[in-house]
Order: sequence, then structure tokens, then C-alpha cells
Amino acid sequence: QLQLVEAGGGLVQPGGSLRLSCLASGGSYGNYAVGWFRQAPGKEREGVSCINHSGRLPVYADSVKGRFTISRDNAKNTVFLQMNSLKADDTAIYYCAQRDTINCPGVGSMYREPGRAEDYVTWGQGTQVTVSS
Repeated sequence: QLQLVEAGGGLVQPGGSLRLSCLASGGSYGNYAVGWFRQAPGKEREGVSCINHSGRLPVYADSVKGRFTISRDNAKNTVFLQMNSLKADDTAIYYCAQRDTINCPGVGSMYREPGRAEDYVTWGQGTQVTVSS
């Protein structure tokens, strides 16, 4: 059975950078799309980014577009999220999760979003990101 483990979170000052990783084991990780979500205290879980099974057609939430970059290395069973120009509003627990489709939502659409949490079937335990001076 597939397991996902996030790493790379921590405390960073506003304007700084972090690189998160999501390591998969025990399943067909490279066959499906993977997304990043985040959840701050008292708020709903929101989609941050998504990448398809072959590392193409990345999708970003408007709140992180231009600052975050998603990538994957299927030979290493790992998905990354490079986060630059971090803001206090980025503070949250960050989760990686796998879909049961090869693509992220909205293929062929002019405007795309990472999708709903309900459409991701396997989740990691999360890693804390805190942006504060």
C-alpha cells in the first residue's frame, strides 16, 4: 500500500524560501497525479499545487502562482514544492496527496486549480511551515 512522507518544513522569515519533499513508497506513485495542500489553524484545507504523472502541466492556486514551483522525480519516487518569497499567510501544515487519475483537474481549461481534497485518495502526515520574523 502506498505511503507518503513529507519533509522540509520549518521556520523561515518573510521573503525566505523552503523546499518541501514528498517521498512515496509501497505503491504505483509514478502512475498518478500528486498535489500539495495546506491547512492553517481554524481554516479549511486548500489546494496549493498539482502535477501530473509525468511531471507536466503544473497547476497552482492564485495565492502562490509565481512564487511556488512543483516538480517530480519519478526515479526517486519524490515530488517537490519549491516555495520562494514566503509570506506570513503561507504559514500552515503542508500535505502531499495522490489522486487516482493521471492528470490534475481541468485539463484543456484556460484557468485551472489544484482541485478538491476529496479527489485525492492517499495523504501524508504533513509538515509544518511557519513564516515569521
